[in-house]
Amino acid sequence: MKQVSILLFSLICIDFFAQEITEREIKTDVNDVTVFIEGAQITRKKTVDLTQGVSILKFVGLSPFIDAKSIQVKANGNVTVLSVNHQQDFLELKEKPKELTDLESQLEQIESNIKLEKTYQDIISEELAFLKDNRDIGSSLKEINMTTLKEASTFYSSNLKALKLSGIEYDKNIAEFTKQKNNIENQIKTLTSKKEYPSGEILVKINSKTSTQVNLEISYLVNNASWFPSYDIRAKSINDPIELIYKANVRQDTKEEWKNVKLRFSSSDPNKTGVAPELKTYFLSYNTLPPVYNRATGIVHGKVFDSETQEALPGVNVQVEGTTIGAVTNVDGNYSITIPNNAGNLVFSYIGYVTERLPISTSVMNVQLGPDVTALEEVVVIGYGTQKKNVTEALQGKVSGVQVQNNSNIRIRGTSSETLPLQMVENQTTVDFEIKIPYTVMSNNKNYSVDMEAYNLPANYQYYSVPKIDRDAFLIANVVEWEKYNLLEGEANIFFEDTYVGKSLLDVRYASDTLKISLGRDKNVSVTREKAKEFTTKQFIGNKKEETRDWVTIVKNNKSQKINMLIIDQVPVSTIEEIVVEVQKTSGGIHNTETGEIKWEFSLEPKEKKEFELRYSTKYAKYQNLIVE
Repeated sequence: MKQVSILLFSLICIDFFAQEITEREIKTDVNDVTVFIEGAQITRKKTVDLTQGVSILKFVGLSPFIDAKSIQVKANGNVTVLSVNHQQDFLELKEKPKELTDLESQLEQIESNIKLEKTYQDIISEELAFLKDNRDIGSSLKEINMTTLKEASTFYSSNLKALKLSGIEYDKNIAEFTKQKNNIENQIKTLTSKKEYPSGEILVKINSKTSTQVNLEISYLVNNASWFPSYDIRAKSINDPIELIYKANVRQDTKEEWKNVKLRFSSSDPNKTGVAPELKTYFLSYNTLPPVYNRATGIVHGKVFDSETQEALPGVNVQVEGTTIGAVTNVDGNYSITIPNNAGNLVFSYIGYVTERLPISTSVMNVQLGPDVTALEEVVVIGYGTQKKNVTEALQGKVSGVQVQNNSNIRIRGTSSETLPLQMVENQTTVDFEIKIPYTVMSNNKNYSVDMEAYNLPANYQYYSVPKIDRDAFLIANVVEWEKYNLLEGEANIFFEDTYVGKSLLDVRYASDTLKISLGRDKNVSVTREKAKEFTTKQFIGNKKEETRDWVTIVKNNKSQKINMLIIDQVPVSTIEEIVVEVQKTSGGIHNTETGEIKWEFSLEPKEKKEFELRYSTKYAKYQNLIVE
């Protein structure tokens, strides 16, 4: 009986130790990064030696902002991925970059210097008080001669002078140290947010039938990274093609350093829903309002603050909602962004703060962002130390969204995801720009501008003016077959004849077969529009009132080359029968009767001037009031 008990005990012990699963800590580097409009997909690769049986591989030092549902694990060879789990290590906060720690050390030293200088000031104050309290030496002496008085006066004045001069020197030192302190604090703001974040970890439970070497690849989606396109557009003259430089503006504060990685930029935004929209019935009734459309355009600028401390926030991502048009706040928290027609909201996002979506209602928008206190409350926290059983048990279940699929050669979790020289890959619904040489983007929330591609675009040039609104002439480059360049909407810096002329918008959302690119104003083409008084009349005919308006538009080409020109004007359009609008003269302009638009399209030789007359009359009821331009 005793032998049976010993045998049973031995079997239990063997079974217990057989169930012990080894856990290994795996450190990896970032190899590939695909940056989306919002967010980025990170890929890490590592070759690992596995023993036979079940092992737990803990990938450490990852971003604290991993989307657990996006994690994918690939493993080649005769192995099976059993489960994948994501957790955060609150005991191991992300290591600060060396640049940040150096700045914090400098800040600490400067604060110590300021404290020392203030101590010297306090000592001087005490000495000055002592001198003042003891300068009346006559009050304690019955008799005093002139020699003693002179000596006392010399002693008092020399010491007072020395102390005062020392005080001035200490004041100067404190002012200089304070200036250095403010500069370092501002630099620190550009490198990091105020919060410290835990380190992300991915635990992979894997079964190997034999001792083998396996190539592992993990990928996941992270927040606090984004990119938006911008352009440099250069036109040497109206006889040359335009040069378009396609640029990516990328920033990241994922708490992971992207060093010499294979970098891609994707036009996709994984944060947007993929559900197609549907129309609802539009019920028309009395006292209902028609749809209102926001036709805002121009530039919006402002400043972004912390709502609690009222300090400026650098590195805040500002984006026109539903577009790729974006900007980033500078070190003082200021931003400026060009707004397209029909824009509705601006989105302000920043690591550790609640994202704000605000309607575009004015050209100046100052914004306050509040800290996001719930940003890290939805993570899975798992025990450490001696509680290995907790880790093992947690890996028995699957994180929401995790699926493990097997085949004979590759064990893959989830689905596969599909670069200064660049390769452009056009997918079914997105475009990826792949930088072909390794690139580095540090986790400091700074904006990095990457030149992705340069194109020479054949263009037809035409000057355009609407003198009723703006008397300047705008140079428009008309580009055909623009679709093959896979352009996204974004801001453009315009250079014409080797001179920076300002900013414009490259908005491809509403472009047809021809993409119109505004190259800005040209003061060498003058346009004037004035009212001809002799033809501007008002008279009464019976029970009708008639008003006549006559406008003269003069265009002159002051350039040394021939130009093509388009002038737009308009006449009013009547909405009721008793108001009659009669167009009397257009100087050959094309009249659109539905919109009232008058269009003149012509060419001008150097120094040539042309004149166009637009005359129309309106007839309406005598006792009615009608405002005619």
